[in-house]
Amino acid sequence: MTAARPVTDAERPGPRILIAGIGNIFLADDAFGPEVITAMSGRPVPDGVHVADFGIRGMDLAYRLLDGYDVAVLVDAAPRGEEPGTLYVIEPDLEDGDPRQVPEAHGMDPVKVLALARTLSDADQARLPRVLVLGCEPLVRMRGDEPEVAAGLSAPVRTAVGEAVRLLDSLTADLLRDPKAAEMTPTALRTRRTDSKDAAVS
Repeated sequence: MTAARPVTDAERPGPRILIAGIGNIFLADDAFGPEVITAMSGRPVPDGVHVADFGIRGMDLAYRLLDGYDVAVLVDAAPRGEEPGTLYVIEPDLEDGDPRQVPEAHGMDPVKVLALARTLSDADQARLPRVLVLGCEPLVRMRGDEPEVAAGLSAPVRTAVGEAVRLLDSLTADLLRDPKAAEMTPTALRTRRTDSKDAAVS
């Protein structure tokens, strides 16, 4: 009699969801994604939900998207012209982006990452997950070529971190029940605004 083989996570019944924080912690509000993942550390998550901070590792994220997840939620700063601290849930068009543009090994351009993942999935006949973006309207936007780094979130974006965690709890619960729940066009699904009046950089 052979010993029972442990069941891998990919073989467990039910949907699999990846929550991926992305952004540069040295570019002010671009650190929103990593900060949300930090706030989730130590919190229990349901079976089938993986939480990871990818920072600026675009190539790593592109390959992780091929690991058989049903849904991937990318958590990122997302300027859309609303009040700083506004949260959005957006479903991007995976056909956008030039598949010939490969993300830098230490860079994070979500459009390039999704384009690369689509190319890799076509080559390997792998299934891409449904992709959602939980974005936060930044107050401080940096290009990355400034002479000095700016670690730390602005006040309205920092206030939005806790609300983002609660929104992820609700969103993942919905998606675990039905990974195709709330089919969306590439527009905001929900908008939450923080009440912070202090716009200073923390």
